[in-house]
Amino acid sequence: MAKSLADEEMYADCRCRFLQSLARSVAITQDYCKDSPMEALDKIDRMILRTLQLDGRATYDQLAEQVSLSPSAVLRRVKRLEEAGVIDRYVALIRPEVIGLGLTAYLNVRLEKHTESHKRNPMDLFRASVQTWPEVVECAALTGEMDYLLRVVVADMAHYSRFIMDTLLKHPSVQDCKTSFVLDRVKATTALPV
Repeated sequence: MAKSLADEEMYADCRCRFLQSLARSVAITQDYCKDSPMEALDKIDRMILRTLQLDGRATYDQLAEQVSLSPSAVLRRVKRLEEAGVIDRYVALIRPEVIGLGLTAYLNVRLEKHTESHKRNPMDLFRASVQTWPEVVECAALTGEMDYLLRVVVADMAHYSRFIMDTLLKHPSVQDCKTSFVLDRVKATTALPV
């Protein structure tokens, strides 16, 4: 009798994890569809986007030369792309090793699923905390066995160890984590295939 009760609890826990993953996937898909205001990009928009992804500081004259339009026409198109949210922002990309951040790790994180009813959802607590951890440069919610994938950039193994022991594993929502260290970057780009 005890074994069948344990089996039922394990089945219920697996089913709960699957439904939570499915709900997250549906929510992400709905957010994507809701947030894509431009129905279609034409060939010139795509050329402008490709050029800006390679050089965000390109002038309107340089863009105009690339796409065979006048600078004023390119300006109007870029402004439209910005207002529609296609162009999110312009940034400077920094090589981490040059500023002393020589170790990159990917961490798969699993959260506790059960909390007391009066506490906040563990996922909400974790999401709020991740925003305050400077070592985490990217966090993605996942389907499957693990809940999140973190990309962590630190100076060295001692810095990584401090982050894991003093921050991540002390978080009340974190149940487990698995780490993979980057040995070599085979491809690293911020450009999307437009």
